[in-house]
Amino acid sequence: MECARLRAEDLAKSYDPGPIEDKWYAKWLEDGIFEADPLSGKAPFSIVIPPPNVTGSLHLGHALDCTLQDILCRAKRMQGFNVLWMPGTDHAGIATQNVVERALAGEGKNRHELGREAFVSRVWEWKEEYGSRIIGQLKKLGASCDWRRERFTMDEGLSRAVRRVFVGLYEKDLIYRGKYLINWCPRCLTALSDLEVDHRELDGKLYGVLYKFEGGGGDGITVMTTRPETILGDAAIAVHPRDERNRHLIGNRVVVPLVGRVIPVVEDNMVDPEFGTGAVKITPAHDPNDFLVGTRHGLEFTQVIDGKGAMSKEAGAYAGMGRFEAREAIVRDLGAEGLLAGETEHKHSVGHCYRCGTVIEPYLSEQWFVRTKPLAEADVRAVEAGDISFIPEQWAATYYQWMENIRDWCISRQLWWGHRIPAWYCGDCGGVTVSADDPSECRHCGSKSLRQDEDVLDTWFSSALWPFSTMGWPDDTEELRAFYPTSVLVTGFDIIFFWVARMIMMGLEFMKEPPFRHVYIHALVRDEHGQKMSKSNGNVIDPLVIINSHGADALRFTLAALTLQGRDIFLSESRIETYRYFLNKLWNAARFALMNLDDADIAAEPLEPGTEEHLRLHDRWVLARMSDMSSGMKSLLDGYFFGEAARGMYDFVWGELCDWYIEMSKPALRGDEGPGRRRAAQSVLCCVFKDTLKLLHPIIPFVTEELWEAFAFGREIIGRADWPVPADIPRAFGVKSDMDYIQSIIRSMRNLRAEMKLPPQQMAPMMSLLLKDESKAPLVRENADLMSLMGKVANVELRAPGSPRPPRSIAAVSGDWELSFPVGDLLDVEREVSRLRDEQSKLALEMNRIRGKLGNENFIEKAPPEVVEQTRAAMAELEARSRRLGENIEGLLEA
Repeated sequence: MECARLRAEDLAKSYDPGPIEDKWYAKWLEDGIFEADPLSGKAPFSIVIPPPNVTGSLHLGHALDCTLQDILCRAKRMQGFNVLWMPGTDHAGIATQNVVERALAGEGKNRHELGREAFVSRVWEWKEEYGSRIIGQLKKLGASCDWRRERFTMDEGLSRAVRRVFVGLYEKDLIYRGKYLINWCPRCLTALSDLEVDHRELDGKLYGVLYKFEGGGGDGITVMTTRPETILGDAAIAVHPRDERNRHLIGNRVVVPLVGRVIPVVEDNMVDPEFGTGAVKITPAHDPNDFLVGTRHGLEFTQVIDGKGAMSKEAGAYAGMGRFEAREAIVRDLGAEGLLAGETEHKHSVGHCYRCGTVIEPYLSEQWFVRTKPLAEADVRAVEAGDISFIPEQWAATYYQWMENIRDWCISRQLWWGHRIPAWYCGDCGGVTVSADDPSECRHCGSKSLRQDEDVLDTWFSSALWPFSTMGWPDDTEELRAFYPTSVLVTGFDIIFFWVARMIMMGLEFMKEPPFRHVYIHALVRDEHGQKMSKSNGNVIDPLVIINSHGADALRFTLAALTLQGRDIFLSESRIETYRYFLNKLWNAARFALMNLDDADIAAEPLEPGTEEHLRLHDRWVLARMSDMSSGMKSLLDGYFFGEAARGMYDFVWGELCDWYIEMSKPALRGDEGPGRRRAAQSVLCCVFKDTLKLLHPIIPFVTEELWEAFAFGREIIGRADWPVPADIPRAFGVKSDMDYIQSIIRSMRNLRAEMKLPPQQMAPMMSLLLKDESKAPLVRENADLMSLMGKVANVELRAPGSPRPPRSIAAVSGDWELSFPVGDLLDVEREVSRLRDEQSKLALEMNRIRGKLGNENFIEKAPPEVVEQTRAAMAELEARSRRLGENIEGLLEA
């Protein structure tokens, strides 16, 4: 297959991402290049997208997550894999219900007025109208998901899977219902799992409260508390059994302040004898640790705060008050009765609802739970055995720590939007029927009087089934056979426990295989100062605004380039602009190539016949580097080194292709080196651009697709092209070291020009080069024209060993060569000598300062070793610069 004749005018003069991105995304969908085929016979590669909330809008976390997954999927398609990227959204129970309830409030209504069925219908209407917004935004970013397969955690198939899993776990006694102290949001009126509680460090107060002994004898016991409002529900005072200060109190009885109820003093290992007085109050209905103590000692559970955060009737005179209002009232009353033993400022951790920010309340309630310990044991074994790998691997330690300290998972939520718990209560015998299908009668007594549980399941319960429910489980589907287990999960560290661990649990339990082989954990996107982005900080970067202003490719390349395993991303708009310049550079390089390929008729693999004999060093070098990039990019992406891959392509395109090869090839492309050389340079340029666009396509798909079409590299779009393979380069042995040698001389030429402050376009008449290895002379002679071109000198002369430098010249010396620039005709020598002496004087002052520092014993002994070493290295560099200045002054003064 051959390149068609190409015209630079076919490509716009400036890169405008908007029209390009819309055009190509529509084309990709039309051509079905994202579609997976479970019967294709190719090796599978599959990813399930972490389903964004149906209420969501694209933020930078989504953008990073999506970009990294898309890079993998596009690269794997080009490498011949059968790729499934499964898309979908999460019903987001609390969040979605809150959105619709706010909309109802705007109409002066509430969900209770509508009733459950009508409210759920209203939520479905909202979902149909607004729920696809986040999907449209992912498409705008370029996500190459198989959109035919888009799933929703409450669609019919996934709902069937949820019921089947619930019943399966219930029948194995891994789901149970019990009265337990749970995290409760008084605003959302629902239970929260431990992971849904956002703990914040707040300034509060620590109150000392006096409990008098029954009968009035002695001084009583002082207890410290941050929550005086719970005193009304106290059931005991506890001390540690080995606490010498307080052991004598065990078995006594004290009076609860303000209530008059008599409670015992008990011993329990839970007590920290170092905290406060070593005695703590036990309120079993309002503290998770106290709940355990109360259970162990058979204490009374008195609930004095209700589900709305108000004091209950058991709170007596304080009933009906809000919990914080009651706190103030109780503190006043304790003071009035002489029972307040002091109060001090105290910083402590307070749990808040992760959705609405309300302070959560430990609440005694009947809930459904998953016994996680047996499931967690299998999870840990799978990671330890290497069946699942965390990348970076340090996250495995975090995972183990959480799994080893796991508590049962509260899965019931007091909401109307979600998967309703498939449990029915009999009105006659009181029995519970758990069924995957709606039962017609009680399984215990046959009664028709059944009432379904009002609660719904935690959103994360259905999300835990995502890798296999989206592929059709519980049916035995072609998709499951082809694509499960999935290849990798790409996600943030903040949901390792919410989601990753629970997917592993459910995958191992119901599929008998882990849901994925690799878990790639990416870091947070922060602002340029390392601060977390938030609306309150005013430092949020909206990815949709960036896409509209700079294009999706610029955002994608920036996020990829800044991704380093285990390190957060520090992002600013200026960084995005930097990588937008890279896209401009690529675009302009392509336009240059097209202008010089308009008469080319180039064979695709690998070079036009007959051109090999016309290849020069820089041609063979850029082909060798291109071959390196082809193998290197695959290895980097296989290892999830996204940042290294993106930055490697940046350096190759900008630094090697544009700054070196294109510049060196210009004389040949102009025809200055003859027709054979022109065809050879055209052939190399075409081959290099072809593979460069392929390697860049997974990262910046839109601009590469546009350039691929402009070059007319084939009938198929680039997304269907094969991944580049390392090529056999003619006469490749030593080509990279030879090119390094020539480049190092050219860099020194440029540095000398910069030191002399010669204008970039001013041509120097001559450069004299003394080689310390005479075997390099043929290499230098063959490429002297390139050195002249790139170093802006009219003539490169080789100097014989032992011959003097040219008069009035400045020099650069390396271990391999010495080069000299005669500058007598280019500069005012006296003024240049004066300038160099001034610079030498400034260096002497700085060297004296550092010399004094290094002579200071305190600095050498007390400064960190790396700082001392850096200072010595700085001194050595200054000394070398000073010597070089002296040599150049001496050379300029020679007649």
